[in-house]
Amino acid sequence: MSPSRSLRSPLTWGLAAVVVLGLVAGGVVLQRQRTSDAADRAARTAIDRLASAIAKGDVSGVQLTGVDGATAQKSFQTAIAGLSTATAQTRVGTVRRTGEHATATIAVRRTLPGGTTWAYDLPVTVDEQDGGAWAVPGDARLVHPDLAPGERLRVTREQPRRAEILGGDGKAIVALGDVVDVGIQPKRVSGSVATLVGKVADIVGVDPKPLATRVAKADPNAFVDVITLRRSDYDEVRAKLHPLPGVVFRERQQPLAPTKTFARALLGTVGPVTAEIVSDGKGRYRAGDVAGLSGLQREYDEQLAGTAGVSVEALPAQGDEPARQLFAKDTVPGTPLRLTLDERVQKAADAALTQLRDSSDQPSALVAVDVKTGAVLAVANSPASGMDRALLGKYAPGSTFKVVTTLSLLQQGLKPTDTVACPPTATVEGRTFKNYESEQLGPVPFRTDFAKSCNTAFVGLSKRLGPDDLQRAAASLGIGATWKLGTDAFSGSVPSNDSAVDRAAAAFGQGRTEVSPLALAVATASVARGAYVPPTLVVDGTTQSEPAALPKPPIRTLQALMRDVVTGGTGTALRSVPGGPVHAKTGTAEFGSETPPRTRAWITGWQGDIAFAVLVEEGKSGGTVAGPVAARFLTLLAQG
Repeated sequence: MSPSRSLRSPLTWGLAAVVVLGLVAGGVVLQRQRTSDAADRAARTAIDRLASAIAKGDVSGVQLTGVDGATAQKSFQTAIAGLSTATAQTRVGTVRRTGEHATATIAVRRTLPGGTTWAYDLPVTVDEQDGGAWAVPGDARLVHPDLAPGERLRVTREQPRRAEILGGDGKAIVALGDVVDVGIQPKRVSGSVATLVGKVADIVGVDPKPLATRVAKADPNAFVDVITLRRSDYDEVRAKLHPLPGVVFRERQQPLAPTKTFARALLGTVGPVTAEIVSDGKGRYRAGDVAGLSGLQREYDEQLAGTAGVSVEALPAQGDEPARQLFAKDTVPGTPLRLTLDERVQKAADAALTQLRDSSDQPSALVAVDVKTGAVLAVANSPASGMDRALLGKYAPGSTFKVVTTLSLLQQGLKPTDTVACPPTATVEGRTFKNYESEQLGPVPFRTDFAKSCNTAFVGLSKRLGPDDLQRAAASLGIGATWKLGTDAFSGSVPSNDSAVDRAAAAFGQGRTEVSPLALAVATASVARGAYVPPTLVVDGTTQSEPAALPKPPIRTLQALMRDVVTGGTGTALRSVPGGPVHAKTGTAEFGSETPPRTRAWITGWQGDIAFAVLVEEGKSGGTVAGPVAARFLTLLAQG
């Protein structure tokens, strides 16, 4: 034997054996670890799939021991059918596996009617099957840990009592009152639906065409809303409605103002939610809820309505067993909304427009503002429902804007005794302006031009105005200012007038100048007060701005000129109203492209601490149309 190939020692062989054994053992451990990791992943995947299926509301694809997917889905769907939605949000917690079993907790979040969140933990188990698949036990509770097989969920929702709307004195001007919903149930109609709809529409005063369409498309068992009547109004037509087959009724309470017309365009209405409100409500509303439908009731619905209470119960498989409550959230009452409106002033404003409506179908508005504080006391519109033209309307102010123009001219040195010609027409750079009904006064003191509202006198005086003079004067009275009223309102717009023609038109309220009735009332209150204070309507506890004082001599002169309008000018309709002296300015604003153009009728003024503005969208003149409305308003106020 060669020396280089000598036999290895026993020690060497032993070491080799240890290494081999170690490698084998390590391989076994590694293989076992890999097998364990794979089992962990498979169990986790099975639980993730289950969580995803619960979130989607469809467990038909989940592998369950001894139960087919269709059967599992039917049971699952039956259990959750009482919820507002089958979907949920799920999140899987830590998965713990012991051999062929794995457990975890799925955090479930469900959105209930009204947006309430119901969150709970759902313990789950999965078991390894032959072949390495993992399945959920067939008797697992997949909806809620306390919902037994065969039970189902029921959601009950309770709306809290709606909060009141308060007036300036802190007393309720909108509070719960009795109403009756008049409806039609198609399956109860005998005979022609069109005939029934025509009769009902005629009795309660609604448009029959859209009602007939809704009835025709409705489910036979549906309650098709026709109209909601105050109990007193319902009592007047009850005998006519009850004999009609198919007409059905629901009695309930809802917030009501003192009268049907009381600031209705501003306050809005409350009633059953529309499909649009439900769709736009992001889960806050569901069919059958009562909510604000328009006006402040809609704008402040969350504050006034509060938050509905919600409970979830488990209904037993057997009807004689009691339901069990699984979740409850108490109602949160609404918070009252306080306004500056004065009930007495508002009723007078509404009544004054009602009298106009009896003789004219022209839309109109009347706004009243407290001279001392800027508080809005009345917001009246005719028709009472629909657009709130008192706050949102955009109209040329006509000769009422001469108050602004005169303030600017007085600040520049014009005196009431200065002679200013009032010819029948005046031409500026080729454009001819004229007076109302071609009136001419000749050379007269400016005091007379203002009282008689001579347009051509102001056209002549417009030569003294710079491009921004009217804008600055209007702003000092609050026109075009930024208001924090608590709701949308148009404060007016007075653009810079670079051309002589623009300045001439703007001087007597034509051209591009626009105001709302509220903007004009605020400006008038500022003149009466001698300082501008931003108007307030929704009381939110913030401190009112300090009055912005106006120049005393011009303001005092302007106040006297507005008194002349009533005593011997175009506002004599207010000369004999009861109460203290009235100051005013009338306006007739042309609009449209017709020849001759149509005209809007305005009057604005104040008596005591109440400033007002009246608009009639189409009328011969401010003095003859709007003036009598203001006179009626002030007379009603004086009568209490």
